[in-house]
Amino acid sequence: MRIDWFAPLAVLLVLGGALATRHVDSNFLFYAGYVVLQFVVLATAWNILGGFTGYVNFGSAAFFAVGAYTTIALNKWLGLPLLAILPVAALVAGLIGLAAGYLTLRLRGVFFSIATLALAVVLETMVANWDYVGGASGSYVIPPAEVPFFDNYIEGLFSLMLALAVAAVAIARYIARSKIGRGFAAIRDDEVAAECMGVPTLRLKLIATTLSGALMGIAGAPYPFYVTYVEPTSAFNLTYAVNAIAMPMVGGTTTWFGPVIGAVLLGSLQQWATVTISSELNLLIVGVTLVGFVVLAPQGLVGLARQALARVRRRP
Repeated sequence: MRIDWFAPLAVLLVLGGALATRHVDSNFLFYAGYVVLQFVVLATAWNILGGFTGYVNFGSAAFFAVGAYTTIALNKWLGLPLLAILPVAALVAGLIGLAAGYLTLRLRGVFFSIATLALAVVLETMVANWDYVGGASGSYVIPPAEVPFFDNYIEGLFSLMLALAVAAVAIARYIARSKIGRGFAAIRDDEVAAECMGVPTLRLKLIATTLSGALMGIAGAPYPFYVTYVEPTSAFNLTYAVNAIAMPMVGGTTTWFGPVIGAVLLGSLQQWATVTISSELNLLIVGVTLVGFVVLAPQGLVGLARQALARVRRRP
């Protein structure tokens, strides 16, 4: 009987992260860890559509910002806590993903990618003219003075994002090993052939856009409590769109764990560069790394490892 190691490992990771908040006395590590975990969720969400089905989404920042502005609106309107806002943010971003998918998924290749980029521009323009959430001037969000079970709110945000990252990876792993995942792979390899074989391609692509959008919205929902001040330029920042693509490309887009590897490596490298050199280098690092992997290792680190393993096995 095969033992599924993922569930106990996931529980250990979440408990280990919560335990670390009791014994690690460095808020910087929790701030940096939050950002890396946020990118784990974002990269995993992007990979469900971009990696599993082969539809490249340039509008990741739009779904991230939808989650952030859902938090601002609900916090201002009803004063809801973050835990109550998370499912609403996922629902709103997921519905936008479903609507965008229904309107754009008949497009293919670069035309679909351009349509997702246009979606981000449209949503940013709408938010910039929505005075209730601060419009172009932005809006402040006051974090809670006390968080149950934690000494301060950044430790609580870190633990929450860790749990969200584990949940996002668990969903991606389940999809990759399920019948839905095999349908996604068929679409990625040859969509026309998949249709001829009876694969419900449009339904599967709508599932991918909805789920991907919902997870990106969840990644963005805690963002206002993390930065405390949000304006459209920061929430719709190009950094989120570029990182969401680069991290799965670095790790490997055809597996559920490739985006995790890419997000941890690239996210940690960016945090190190921010502290030791300059935060302005972040996007340069991501761009150079992305170009390097596209040219030299298009299958990512997972592909390189598989090639090395295959060479070892072929040796007499």
